[in-house]
Amino acid sequence: MSIRGLIFDLDGLIIDTEVGSLQSWREVYDEYKCELPLEKWALCIGAGLDGFDPHAYLESLVGKKIPREPLQQRTHARHLALIEQEVALPGVETTIASAQRMGLRIAVASSSDRTWVEGNLQRLGLLEKFDATICGDEVTHRKPHPELYLTALAALKLQPDEAFALEDSPNGVRAAQNAGMVCVAIPNPITAQLSLEHADIRLNSMADLSLEQLIQRVEQRQEEKRVTIQP
Repeated sequence: MSIRGLIFDLDGLIIDTEVGSLQSWREVYDEYKCELPLEKWALCIGAGLDGFDPHAYLESLVGKKIPREPLQQRTHARHLALIEQEVALPGVETTIASAQRMGLRIAVASSSDRTWVEGNLQRLGLLEKFDATICGDEVTHRKPHPELYLTALAALKLQPDEAFALEDSPNGVRAAQNAGMVCVAIPNPITAQLSLEHADIRLNSMADLSLEQLIQRVEQRQEEKRVTIQP
């Protein structure tokens, strides 16, 4: 087995934070009689405000400045309330346990800030299970740039072909692939509406396959890619 590790996204992959995040902003847009289309919101999924700033977009629609900090605090508080009862998505805990049993190294690579990442992992009882957590406020570029994944690989002391990524969003898939990794897409109800055709493997749930079965699929995909790029 050539696979020695795996790297998880957080939002929408380990825990479904995407629905609550979009809802918290759409409630604000409704108050201003404006619409927040999914295709706009999709730009920030996996990438954070580097991809799309919902506050700036709302200002452009209403044609006036809106105090940023109070609105950010309000949407953040609403988001937290919406996800307070969320648990790890199906298959997540089993996959982590299987990775530990198999002696694989595991990390989280998230465009979200460390406070958010560690807070959610701690609440789920998963924080201490990861060998590394790489967060968006500690790198120069967030997804779809590969920096988060390259940093996670370095932290795990692995090469791109020794690990694979688990992602839910188009930006996340691109980030992992830009780092030279095979990426498994497992969308949530929001990202399932977006194009993920570029993913190497797509599952409906992390519970669809055992980790051993998934690794077999990943290694098969790696071999297919090697054959494709041979002169």
